[in-house]
Amino acid sequence: MTAKRPSSPHRAATALLSLIILLPMSAHADTLQEALLKAYRTNPTLTGTRAGLRATDENVPIRKAEGRPSVGASGQFQELIVRPSNSFLAPHRSANASASIDVPIYSGGAVRNGVKAAKIRVEAGRANLRGTEASIFSQVVAAYMDVIRDSAIVALNAANVRVLDVNLQATNDRFEVGDLTRTDIAQSESRLELARSDLQTAQANLIASRENYIALVGNAPDDLAPPPPLPGLPASPEAAVQVALADNPDILAARKSREAARYDVRVAKAGVLPTLSGFTQSSYTNYFDSDITPNKQVAVGATVTVPLYQGGRPAAQVRQSQALESQAMEQEIETERGVIAQARAAYASWQASLQTIASSQKAVDATALSLEGVRAENSVGSRTILDILNAEQESLIARVELVSARRNAYVAGFSLLAAMGHAEADDLGLESGVLYDPIANYDRVKGKWFDWDFDAAPVPVATRTVDSPAQNANVDEQAAR
Repeated sequence: MTAKRPSSPHRAATALLSLIILLPMSAHADTLQEALLKAYRTNPTLTGTRAGLRATDENVPIRKAEGRPSVGASGQFQELIVRPSNSFLAPHRSANASASIDVPIYSGGAVRNGVKAAKIRVEAGRANLRGTEASIFSQVVAAYMDVIRDSAIVALNAANVRVLDVNLQATNDRFEVGDLTRTDIAQSESRLELARSDLQTAQANLIASRENYIALVGNAPDDLAPPPPLPGLPASPEAAVQVALADNPDILAARKSREAARYDVRVAKAGVLPTLSGFTQSSYTNYFDSDITPNKQVAVGATVTVPLYQGGRPAAQVRQSQALESQAMEQEIETERGVIAQARAAYASWQASLQTIASSQKAVDATALSLEGVRAENSVGSRTILDILNAEQESLIARVELVSARRNAYVAGFSLLAAMGHAEADDLGLESGVLYDPIANYDRVKGKWFDWDFDAAPVPVATRTVDSPAQNANVDEQAAR
């Protein structure tokens, strides 16, 4: 499972986002949950962030290694080619072997504080991974809804082109019998060409949305199903901010980075303190054919190092670490400000989109009734062709506005959940068996001490899309209804 976060008492009831129904359900439609799961498994940004966290995990054993014994050995063979003129007894050949063990005993707290800083940065990395996960999911939701919206807009524009084409034919027929003028024909032709231009633009937008979906999810969208209602949306912007301050992963990551910076200051201060280490050394020298007796030596002892003057380097390193701690403090506040603004803005956008949905639905109903009336009045001569064209344009605008408002409401609602820290895999009901566990790798490597304990060579986890076909703007005609 993903890393857990503190629970929040504020999980408000879902707020009528079941209105977000754009297309009829298909028996073989891709679902939003499936798209999120595919992105969770293979999106390169997410898999790359996981690899980066694994690299951060290794800082803990690296820091621990600084406080562990070190063992070294060396060997040397010497063949004397030319003897010194004043030493006829020098042996022709000799061999020497030595070994040493150094054990750090006290390092001024540098190792201890370094390990603490590394552990806290692991926690910050986990929070960053949560933030990346929420960001990718937000992008996937937006891409999913963009495809649904743009498919509907293409279908609406295609239907509008067909209607205007029929209108033009009818206008030509009535012109032939003297019922209309060439001005009516010109107006109908103008609206038809503009509608064709709008259709081409809508088709290009749909292709772009489908390609963006492929970039995020890894495969082409196929008959996307309506999204499910969003859970846990707040009742007020104040409630959203309260939850965000407790659960947002970006705030948690900034807080942990500030805590780690405090330990970095302590590590830097250790540079002016004495260090103590113990050692064991042994050596053996053999002179082979010489009459000289082989030498053996074993020594144990301790080394105390007391820094007296280092050119001002330790003080500079402490001041530098303190400045970085100050920077981390300011960045924590900056992150908190941004999250508060994001939560409030997303709540306002969500509420505005819900109101726009209601207004647009009324507008769609009204323009449909108006268009029907204008056509009826035109048949008896009380309305012109231009009146029909205007009514059809208003009907199209209202339907496009409704489709866009539905998309905006869902995306804003999900962005609000992301700002609150509730848009991650364990919030969205993804299959528990496939969730990445960042703690598992940390537990695996935190105590490793063997120098040859390598991992296998890495292989890509994310899938490539180079073989995916170029997308088109074909849509289901049901999307226009």
